[in-house]
Amino acid sequence: IVNFVWWIGIGHAGTLISSILLLLRQQWRTSINRFAEAMTLFAVACAGLFPLLHLGRPNFFYWLLPYPNTMGLWPQFRSPLIWDVFAVGTYMTVSLLFWYVGLIPDLATLRDRSKNRFPQIVYGVLAMGWRGSAIHWHRYEVAYLLLAGLATPLVVSVHTVVSFDFSIGIVPGWHSTIFPPYFVAGAIYSGFAMVMTLAIPIRAAYGLEDFITMRHLQNMAKIMLATGMIVAYGYLMETFMAWYSGVNFEEYMIMNRMIGPYAAVYWALILTNILLPQALWFRRVRSSVPALFAVAMSVNIGMWLERFVIVVTSLHRDFLPSSWGMYYPTFWDWATFTGSIGLFLALLFLFIRFLPVISIFEMRQILPRPETGGAK
Repeated sequence: IVNFVWWIGIGHAGTLISSILLLLRQQWRTSINRFAEAMTLFAVACAGLFPLLHLGRPNFFYWLLPYPNTMGLWPQFRSPLIWDVFAVGTYMTVSLLFWYVGLIPDLATLRDRSKNRFPQIVYGVLAMGWRGSAIHWHRYEVAYLLLAGLATPLVVSVHTVVSFDFSIGIVPGWHSTIFPPYFVAGAIYSGFAMVMTLAIPIRAAYGLEDFITMRHLQNMAKIMLATGMIVAYGYLMETFMAWYSGVNFEEYMIMNRMIGPYAAVYWALILTNILLPQALWFRRVRSSVPALFAVAMSVNIGMWLERFVIVVTSLHRDFLPSSWGMYYPTFWDWATFTGSIGLFLALLFLFIRFLPVISIFEMRQILPRPETGGAK
């Protein structure tokens, strides 16, 4: 569950950059939207692995879908697991369509520039006969805006549904109405941190400093700072309500996080998620690429620790002392998590190898047009 929530949170920034900033006509999204969308797809693919593994019998995953069958089985629609299936499936489908539609003009460019027959066939099939005519551009813009409008509410709704996995339970530390906005802000926070973590090495390795400029990095840093403050407010309200509610179980839960056996993890997430990102208030930090990379890595680590604290510290000591225990990740837990990171990086490298990292046609649109001579 920790890894699932972490990955699905990372998958939010790509759609946010592409859809919401497109609707707001923010042109600075152009240089980073393509690989941010790809990051979304790959992160959601990694997130989708963990609910399947959680089933215990992944080969029967299709039983989660409401389809007619001879056994008369029907999914339990009151189960958060079913909600996750529909939320993640919908988000994956719309994000894939949004990413693919945006790729079509560039796929046609790759088709026309390919010298070998096989790439021409592959890119030609994927480009779906794109010729750059006026009717093609009209249909493209209509479809792209429509998908952006569909993807925008999904950014909010998907992680809200994921937060319901916790907030509908009666476990101390979970049963709270602050979870939906708190999770959405945390998802955007971790997503932009991962985009920056990827943008800085890609920018350096492929010489894209003229396309992914300091303006892009500083804008992402400002969004990280804003969402980080919302996350900090969520931490503060969580602590305050545990005291203000007067519920002994909630008070014990927050004290157990602060001074219990997992206190080091709790204070580590406060350091990496809240304290270190405050350096982004300073222009000198926002103008330093190594400093931005360090802060982004800190947030990535901190958001994983936050998920660990939410899941583990609330469950290892619940209402019944007879069920108390300690959880220590095993080798296979770490191996599964590391494997998901490997899958993510493998998909990312394949994307970089075969598809344009930056949208070619969108960059052409924002370039200044050459002046033509002639009489005035």
